[in-house]
Amino acid sequence: MQVGIITVSDRASEGVYEDLGGPALKKAAEDYGWSIIAEAIVPDDLTRIQETIRSFSSQGCGLILTTGGTGIAERDVTPEAIRGIMRVEIPGFGEVMRMKSLELTPNAILSRSLAAVVDRSLVIALPGKPQGAVDCLGFVLGAIPHSVKLAQRVPTSC
Repeated sequence: MQVGIITVSDRASEGVYEDLGGPALKKAAEDYGWSIIAEAIVPDDLTRIQETIRSFSSQGCGLILTTGGTGIAERDVTPEAIRGIMRVEIPGFGEVMRMKSLELTPNAILSRSLAAVVDRSLVIALPGKPQGAVDCLGFVLGAIPHSVKLAQRVPTSC
């Protein structure tokens, strides 16, 4: 599976803060046997997030993972960016990520993580904390291959 990883962070994009979420997701994705073909660090800016997602999709990323911007802080706009360009949201992903994360931290209830189809890609918005991003990816792992096939309009048996 060809994957793109986008870190959404004002501080990391300015070089003030070391990006830890992107590398953690990259390692997890590689451990799953996926090929990372695109990576970016962008600020918490709706337009920049959307442009990067669309660019990664056009480059052939069947799966695009974002980390960051899914909380309730004023600059957290990743869900809004995705919803502005998606064809369809897949609510079960966010529901499972929150439900399973709530077993680990009470703050999981504040998460606005989600998944959606944008162009021909499955986009999953994951938390900004590295361990939270990796955990949430693992919680939905089983549904990803089939979802990517559907997003890419590959015929499936169901």
